Amino acid sequence: MNLLHKQVQLFGKQFSVISIGLFSICMVALFIKLQLGTYNNYLIFKGVFVHTFHQTNLYASYPNEYIDVNHYGPFFCYIIAPFALMPDYVGCLLWVIVNLLVFFYAIQKINISTKHKSVLLLIVAVDLITSIQNVQFNPMLTSWILLSFILVQSKNDFWATFFIAAGFFVKIYGIVGLVFFFFSENKKTFVLSFIFWCLFCFASPMLISSSNFIVQTYIDWFHCLQEKNQQNHESMLQGITAFRFLQNGLSLSKLNEHYFLLICGLLILSPLLKIKQFKEPGFQLRYLSLVMISLVIFSSSAESATYIIAMTGVGIWFSQQHKKFLQINLVILVLTIIFSGFSTSDLFTASFKDHFIRPNAIKAAPCFFIWIILLVQLIYIDFKNKKLSDYEA
Repeated sequence: MNLLHKQVQLFGKQFSVISIGLFSICMVALFIKLQLGTYNNYLIFKGVFVHTFHQTNLYASYPNEYIDVNHYGPFFCYIIAPFALMPDYVGCLLWVIVNLLVFFYAIQKINISTKHKSVLLLIVAVDLITSIQNVQFNPMLTSWILLSFILVQSKNDFWATFFIAAGFFVKIYGIVGLVFFFFSENKKTFVLSFIFWCLFCFASPMLISSSNFIVQTYIDWFHCLQEKNQQNHESMLQGITAFRFLQNGLSLSKLNEHYFLLICGLLILSPLLKIKQFKEPGFQLRYLSLVMISLVIFSSSAESATYIIAMTGVGIWFSQQHKKFLQINLVILVLTIIFSGFSTSDLFTASFKDHFIRPNAIKAAPCFFIWIILLVQLIYIDFKNKKLSDYEA
């Protein structure tokens, strides 16, 4: 276990061996993709900037440029702009490097032990490598959620709300950061800052296009997401949710999705009734974990690549568990890594994945189980009387 504590000095700074190894593996995976010329997702990202600048529909099909269609908001044009102006190979490479650096930076800033940061990186390793290899935006989005939480803890609500607003105007998911309002010590600043950044994110794309085009683009985006939501229910590769696991995996065919989501939503909010616990780090970290897992397992857009968000939540959950239950928590963690992390890998045969894992949303099952554990802990543990040393596994 000394490997979890091992640090190496590079460029005058300390880095864990785990982070250096994971970064290296991600870069090797990316170079293989670049050599094959298969970086379609990056071309979609680049298209957001190009089509915003030329004022052409962001959500139309452009088969001569890339496969599939864009589902990102117009504000994303600024996020991808510095890379889109470069040759594709260079832009894609630098985009992935920035994604990785921001992700590792966010992990480094979480208020957990160095050992648990290394464990967290091991937990998300498969999902991170998969996301990077497919040039996904999800590692960056995960970072933004973490940074919004970290900045609220640091009483920097102005920049915390930037990441919340940016996440919302890029991929909707970032809006979950609004729950960190309850942990803010300056709620007025939080609200006013969020309103400011929402106006900024909404209007700023007009600077490189036009107001009429951007307003129409938001309308198009809304319809595009509606269509995608319908498609998600018909696809085995998306909609990897707790509901599908219960309906198909456990044969609860009569389960009503709307009632299920309503009940789960109320349960997610229920720990917020414990107002006196809001300042406790243990409560805050567990609630962050609950939010990150919930965001994925209850979303109709959840696909394999999205699970880096949920698995980051799992890593944070594990860092907060009582050492008394280390063995059983390790069993739960290993099963989660196998069935959530490796569920789409070659660890399982193609036939097993096609006929069992995907139709039954097995990838969602361990995360849903941990979600239940988190909910029970948040509701019943008195974090004011908890000894921190007892929770250092």
